[in-house]
Amino acid sequence: MKKINSSKHCPQLTQPQGKNWAEKEFGTAELGDQRLNKRLTIIANFFINNPTFSIPQTCGPWNITKATYRFFDNDKVKEKQIQAPHLSATEKRVANQRTVLAIQDTTQLDFTHHPSTEGLGILSDESHSGLFYHPTLLLTPEKVPLGIIDQQVWTRSPEDFGKRDQRKKRPISEKESQKWLTSLEQTAKLQEKMSRVHFVNIGDREADIFDLFLESKNLRQDILLRAAWDRCVDHPEKYLWEHMEEVPISGHITITVPRKKGQPHREAKLFIRYDKISLKPPRHRRKEKKLKPVTVWAVWVHETDAPDGVEPISWMLLTTIPVHSFEEALEKVQWYTCRWQIEIFFKILKSGCRIEEIQLATAERIKRCLVLYAIIAWRVLFLTMVSRSIPKMPCDVLLELEEWQALYCFTNKTKTPPSKPPTLMEATRMIAKLGGFLGRKHDGHPGPTVIWRGLQRLGDITFAWSLARAP
Repeated sequence: MKKINSSKHCPQLTQPQGKNWAEKEFGTAELGDQRLNKRLTIIANFFINNPTFSIPQTCGPWNITKATYRFFDNDKVKEKQIQAPHLSATEKRVANQRTVLAIQDTTQLDFTHHPSTEGLGILSDESHSGLFYHPTLLLTPEKVPLGIIDQQVWTRSPEDFGKRDQRKKRPISEKESQKWLTSLEQTAKLQEKMSRVHFVNIGDREADIFDLFLESKNLRQDILLRAAWDRCVDHPEKYLWEHMEEVPISGHITITVPRKKGQPHREAKLFIRYDKISLKPPRHRRKEKKLKPVTVWAVWVHETDAPDGVEPISWMLLTTIPVHSFEEALEKVQWYTCRWQIEIFFKILKSGCRIEEIQLATAERIKRCLVLYAIIAWRVLFLTMVSRSIPKMPCDVLLELEEWQALYCFTNKTKTPPSKPPTLMEATRMIAKLGGFLGRKHDGHPGPTVIWRGLQRLGDITFAWSLARAP
């Protein structure tokens, strides 16, 4: 899709030198005990070097494995305490940005195959048990992930299963939909601390709830989401899609739609319309006298001549950010496409870190482990995307001296490392090749799968390199 020029000059992402990655992300942890603080950093280092292994395989000797299990068993260690140092490091990465997208979404973590785990709830059906996980991932408009600012985890009791018809009678605070507002509140807190940065909270169609529009107004926090409901608009009263069909087309773009199962890749011509609209409250809430219509801007991206048998592309985006031109409308479309990065994050968490394979006795212990593994998954995604956004940056902003030297010498079959570190793109491709990436001219950028495999091997290579060079 055509890129927008609003972020032509990407601010540099700098990190303090002299510490390894785990110390940078977790070194300021305050768990109430210095031994616990140190243990968190050690566990993080083990996990990032072996993201696909089980805890015993990752930690090795029984004394280290036992200490890791005890850490997650410790009820004094809270998820927010594990998250706190990463949040501080994330704020430093955010500080030099102009626009930051806060992507929120939900996924299910299925632990049905661990029936002995206590405290799990039901998932989409009563035959599956596990946890619901709703993170908020910060991104630049160039899709570089900056960190995770909120992680919500909950279970659904069997008593609540099958009661969707009663949800309209309950306040938002008693529904799972509260997750969208909680994420928005966390984004608004960062917006207050960093007034020079423009934060935009982004959600998919599930986020199309009227309370989110109301709360965004109360918090003065911008949102961008995809409409799910054909709401009434107040000028004169019509429905949303009906009104937008009467709005003149402002322009069009042509995109390449990737191939899907049974369908080759294709070119799609998308027309864009935008307008300022006033959304009326839902019918079942019109008795609430305090509720008034909310003003938003709608950007409708739609395809009119899709091939036979192919569902045409159609996104109705709603945002609190004013849209006065085709370029501004196109910018909101490009921002929304960044939402798919959280789907990649979920894939890394499940397939790369194998979070659903973790065997812990209780859901509370899994929650502590999940917070840590999520940050590991973020780092893999960060390495994947930052090398594309800032390819010429020296790789020592992410890799330690021993890591990049060992990586270079192993890849190039030499005993002498260069005086200067390779670029981020060069180092990333070397790591990816350790994970099976071929690196041919037509292969494009390496993806997260080969990178997390490569990181797993890099840990062993670096250890061997350091051992061989030790006195």
